Amino acid sequence: MNELPQQLVNGLLLGSMYGLVAIGYTMVYGIVQLINFAHGEIFMVGGFGALTMYLYVLPDGTSMWVALPLMLIGGVLVAVLVAVGAERFAYRPLRTAPRLAPLITAIGLSLALQQAVWAWYPNARSAITFPQIEGGPFQIGNVTIQTGDIFLLLAAPISMAILAYFVMKTRTGRGMQATAQDPDTAKLMGINTDRIIVVAFALGAAFAAVGSVAYGLKYGEVQFRMGFILGLKAFTAAVLGGIGNIYGAMLGGLVLGVAEALSTAYISDIPGMEQFGSQSWANVWAFVLLILVLLVRPQGLLGERVSDRA
Repeated sequence: MNELPQQLVNGLLLGSMYGLVAIGYTMVYGIVQLINFAHGEIFMVGGFGALTMYLYVLPDGTSMWVALPLMLIGGVLVAVLVAVGAERFAYRPLRTAPRLAPLITAIGLSLALQQAVWAWYPNARSAITFPQIEGGPFQIGNVTIQTGDIFLLLAAPISMAILAYFVMKTRTGRGMQATAQDPDTAKLMGINTDRIIVVAFALGAAFAAVGSVAYGLKYGEVQFRMGFILGLKAFTAAVLGGIGNIYGAMLGGLVLGVAEALSTAYISDIPGMEQFGSQSWANVWAFVLLILVLLVRPQGLLGERVSDRA
């Protein structure tokens, strides 16, 4: 049990990253009822945007303490541009089409973004080393925190605070809430719903880019397939917390991350279950948790705030 504090911290860190990406899924779904399965690749291109800023824009030898804010800006810009372009040219023309059409489009866009990075980015066929922050690790009691995790510890709560303020206190945020509740009535009240949808895509992409920088700092690498599994887990977190609920997305991510960390740490200690506690089984336990929660509470932990407008 001495490992429990460490595993809880590991799970919370992992869950924070899932939650940052899950926010994009839940915001888009809450407003346009679209599951954007290309969002995992928005996460991926954000990481490559940050890496491009470091490798090709900043001078050689730039300290990571100086480079990190600029890398974050580069990653956010690339992710937002790709997400807004996807909304304008891939999703908007299909807004009144049957739901299957944008769903298939999202899957196709996901594959296209993967192949674009694979074809155009140098050495993208294998994992590319991501620059790391100097120093660390840090020891707090029985818990060890890696230097790269410091960014995530700061970025996740700050991002959630900014999002909460934006949604609750700004005019655009209130417009997003109105559009999510009833887009037709929102139009009659003078809200530009097209602009609101673009803002939702852009915000989701920005949080995904923050998560991708955290991923690179945590694991020390990025690669063109990294958005697939993490995107599925982030979608799982969004459903777990209650699809359409931005706070539920982060809660679902935290629950999923803790469950994954504890399962890989302790299941292998159970006699006869050794093979089920490996890292390769972490994805399986994540989806087992989702199934169990949905059997008990189909609307997710915090419930679904938006009604089905099919």
